[in-house]
Amino acid sequence: MNVLSAIGDALAMAGFMGWQMLWPLVLGFTLSGVIQAIVRKERITRLMSDDSPRSIAIASLFGAASSSCSYAAVALARALFRKGAHFTAAMAFEIASTNLVLELGLVLAFVMGWRFTVAEFVGGPIMIVLVALGFRLWMRGRIVEAARTQAEHGLAGSMEGHAAMDMTVNSDVGFWSRLLSKDGITAVSRYFVMDWAAVLRDIVLGLLIAGAFAAWVPHEWLQAVFFTRDPAIAFLIGPVLGPLLALVSFVCSVGNVPLAAVLFNGGISFGGVVSFLFADLIIIPIILIYRKYYGWKAAIRITAIFYAAMVIAGYLVELIFTPIGLVPENRALSIGEAGISWNYTTWLNIVFLALATGLVIVFFRSGSGSMLRMMGGAPESSSHHRS
Repeated sequence: MNVLSAIGDALAMAGFMGWQMLWPLVLGFTLSGVIQAIVRKERITRLMSDDSPRSIAIASLFGAASSSCSYAAVALARALFRKGAHFTAAMAFEIASTNLVLELGLVLAFVMGWRFTVAEFVGGPIMIVLVALGFRLWMRGRIVEAARTQAEHGLAGSMEGHAAMDMTVNSDVGFWSRLLSKDGITAVSRYFVMDWAAVLRDIVLGLLIAGAFAAWVPHEWLQAVFFTRDPAIAFLIGPVLGPLLALVSFVCSVGNVPLAAVLFNGGISFGGVVSFLFADLIIIPIILIYRKYYGWKAAIRITAIFYAAMVIAGYLVELIFTPIGLVPENRALSIGEAGISWNYTTWLNIVFLALATGLVIVFFRSGSGSMLRMMGGAPESSSHHRS
């Protein structure tokens, strides 16, 4: 009976967390769908032909506008690399498309607080710069040529079909005319449904892991692991442990936000939370995809450079935020603890569930349901979907 009660507590906590995250997720994916449906991407590869600051900046901006789950972002980066983009620029695109996206910022703001959103959008560019520097030092010459040769084999990873789908509206009319047209609304519904389908597994897994942590792991244990009684050691160890915890959690995209909140409540440093949130691109399944895409030598270097950049970015964000008083002192984030009641969260969930329902109806009525079966398929089978 105690086991069943413990499982029930974890599931209830996961459900409450999911309820708290729901409306920011729907809003974020809707706005992301609007951006992806309207922003044209024809010239993206030509603008990413080298590793200059301009190319890296453009790749990051396009990545932030091309919201993706981590698996699709990795597949998109390889597709850009195969089409002629510089390897470093493709990696900058990959980082931005999972860590600098609107839906992640919204969920962080409403689940953990606006300071974490600011930290994400300050730390993300820092990490991209560090990765670019790391690749200049340690990812060049024959390693990159071998990676390109391996990439040309076109071995399938995960979410290949989703990454290859271009559903952008290509009309020459103005922004609002494109958005409010039948093709525009259909394109938004496609991006909305496909993005949800891509990350739903990770969101559910993240909620279950976070619910189990919150219900089963005493705060005293976490405080001991994170050395909360010694601020100096906590500062040093947090960013080192953050990516390692993410690596073995198998959770990516926005799915790691609930666990980040639980870890922060448990005592991990502010920089440790930042590095944990960045680490969705070095979880074990994605490292194995790097190996398949680029070979083991490149995969090891990508992982090592990403990890070092995440750790250093975590330190730098905390060092920047501490003197200006932006490090949160409250370690009692209420995620999942308030339950479900008739408050603003419930009303907003109802409103945005209605919006989500409308977009799902448009998606299926437009005959787009078959696209869901192509999400994990070969890129060639999915690339013809255009609005």
